[in-house]
Amino acid sequence: WLASDASGKLEIMPLSNADTPLKYNKTPILTLDVWEHAYYIDYRNERPRFIEQFRDVIHWDFAENNYKDRG
Repeated sequence: WLASDASGKLEIMPLSNADTPLKYNKTPILTLDVWEHAYYIDYRNERPRFIEQFRDVIHWDFAENNYKDRG
């Protein structure tokens, strides 16, 4: 997760098992799910290719709005 606190400080939070920045009073900005269910249909066992192409599909306006609307 890329998350922000109320002051705007960004933090990368390596959470797992459906954990969320919300539990830590942080605002979720962006996430990359690397469990197989997220990429297997399109990428099969090519997790590295999925990660490399992730930046090409990020909806940057959505991420920016998440940051602006924090806390």
